[in-house]
Amino acid sequence: MNNTERNKKLIKKFETMINTADEKLAEELVSSDAPFYTPASPEPLFGGKGYLSVVHWMRSGFSDVKWHLTDMVADEDKVAVKWDMTGTHDGEFMGIKPTGRKISVCVMNFYYFNKDGKVTNDIAAEGMIGILRGIGAM
Repeated sequence: MNNTERNKKLIKKFETMINTADEKLAEELVSSDAPFYTPASPEPLFGGKGYLSVVHWMRSGFSDVKWHLTDMVADEDKVAVKWDMTGTHDGEFMGIKPTGRKISVCVMNFYYFNKDGKVTNDIAAEGMIGILRGIGAM
């Protein structure tokens, strides 16, 4: 199997990891020195646990948040993914009290892989505007 096919399979496992917050999968799929950024933390978060902290941050505002992989394009060291993210705003999110509104947001990410097939970086197109619009904050 070439790296392009490997990376596609890994992203499908990644979808399972973010929807289940599976720490074992996070360690398997994410490089320990990979930095991740979120509006909830001024400093980068690292590795699988760092990535899952972003997932937990989202779940604090949307307990039923789900990411659905709807499209991807891959090459030897990166995969571009289109996610449809859904959830219900049932917890405080970025200082905004729960509204009970359902959201459905298109999110785009680029995942970069090292030679061992672990995610080393995740560049996300800004989906925050769609989220804030969905809960009525914009």
